[in-house]
Amino acid sequence: MSEQTHRDRISIDDPGTERVNQPGREEGVVRAGAHPVEHEEPADWGWHGETGRKGRFGAWIAVLVTLSYLIGNHEGRVEDLWVLGIAVVLVVILVWDMFRRKNAWRSR
Repeated sequence: MSEQTHRDRISIDDPGTERVNQPGREEGVVRAGAHPVEHEEPADWGWHGETGRKGRFGAWIAVLVTLSYLIGNHEGRVEDLWVLGIAVVLVVILVWDMFRRKNAWRSR
């Protein structure tokens, strides 16, 4: 669909909207008389930072729960390899986070 056809469809579909140029962003469609969003804060979308100490503690518990899946009545060892692989990936991420946090300005 060409740009002009798209512009015509916007005015036909909803005459209460208009196209506006947004600084540093693509052209947007807003309601007539409304102000376009210039900058969105992460907090507007529910992101308020990291999970903190409780989240890291919970991640270590998740590693222990994952390793507890090794105990069971399964006979094949493919499951064990997957469980160990997932646990190792979680541990690597947690250890990396410890070193990153130790050297970060936001270490809490």
